[in-house]
Amino acid sequence: YYGQRATNITDDVDVVVYTAAIHPDNPEFACAKEKGLPMLTRAELLGQIMRNYDTPVAISGTHGKTTTTNMMALAFSKEGINYLVGDGTGCGNKNNTYFALESCEYQRHFLAYHPEIAVITNIDLDHVDYYKDINDVVDAYTSYANLASKVVIAYGDDPYTRTMKLNKPVIYFGLSEKNDVRAENVVYSKEGISFTVKDYGHFNLPLFGHHQLLDALAVITVAKEENLPFEEVNANLKQFHGAKRRFTETKVGNNIIIDDYAHHPNEVKATIEAIKQKYPEKKLVIIFQPHTFTRTKEFAKDLVEVFKEADQSYILPIHPAREKQEDYKEVTSNLIIDNLSSAHAITIDEAKTLSQYDNTVFAFMSPNDISKLEQELKRLLEEK
Repeated sequence: YYGQRATNITDDVDVVVYTAAIHPDNPEFACAKEKGLPMLTRAELLGQIMRNYDTPVAISGTHGKTTTTNMMALAFSKEGINYLVGDGTGCGNKNNTYFALESCEYQRHFLAYHPEIAVITNIDLDHVDYYKDINDVVDAYTSYANLASKVVIAYGDDPYTRTMKLNKPVIYFGLSEKNDVRAENVVYSKEGISFTVKDYGHFNLPLFGHHQLLDALAVITVAKEENLPFEEVNANLKQFHGAKRRFTETKVGNNIIIDDYAHHPNEVKATIEAIKQKYPEKKLVIIFQPHTFTRTKEFAKDLVEVFKEADQSYILPIHPAREKQEDYKEVTSNLIIDNLSSAHAITIDEAKTLSQYDNTVFAFMSPNDISKLEQELKRLLEEK
């Protein structure tokens, strides 16, 4: 149904599933509660679904879990895999034995899951409206990892993954020699990344940025653990061309428009790194919408530092999401703009300001929908 009404909770409703966006004053939620219907959070439902599979794999991490889950769906495609990704994509076939689930750490949602294999791409401070500090985040990931019935697969060069006190076997992946699965002889080029995994094979993949190398290495580690043939994994990963709203490219003349979900400083840094690998000769203009007042307050200084890598940065007003401006009166986009000489304020209707550039990569970064600005810029560039 479009529109939330109590009348939608009819007598033939067996169970009600709700997301974190639904609050007790929602009319459907309130009606279901009053009727005493069984009610599950989305995470609880997914936890129950996971139990139906021989090999459920939960993929978590502060950054990279969407891309990694998409990569795993591709790498395991010949094995038969169901998957559900946070970007809204998924696949279901009752005969498949694998199930890969992007597992979000927000409000410890991933503690409702029952994975055989628990993957951790990295651990970083985020969701500062919920987590008190990095120790609180590590505690959540520790509890999540210990849910694995078989093995934990974690990024071993992360400063926090090795601090977790785990009671499960762990396989660490990364680039340093201390890891169990390592990428060696890594070469970055405008065509992608090539590297070798010892006792497995040599990969030459259309990936850009150090972060995508690590995402692929996480998937390769799972595949190696599950004894998938190298030739199969390599061939499948060669078909990877990005997840939804992760480095999505549109070419307009000699300009490139990139749409990306990045909103944390480390994600922005990773996207800039990928752009500079693929388009080293082009000017870089960033268009960024900060996401939530708490994130902006916590990470403004870090964002200023990463934006220094761009030629120019244009900052939209903060998207409040679940927060209210009146609770954070002193927090605005000016926390970034006033501390960076190459930063400028922009609104969703000011695409003409951006159309002055040529031979440029325009990197739109936000978890929110700022496609109106992107599309108008595309139109103006096409008219040049």
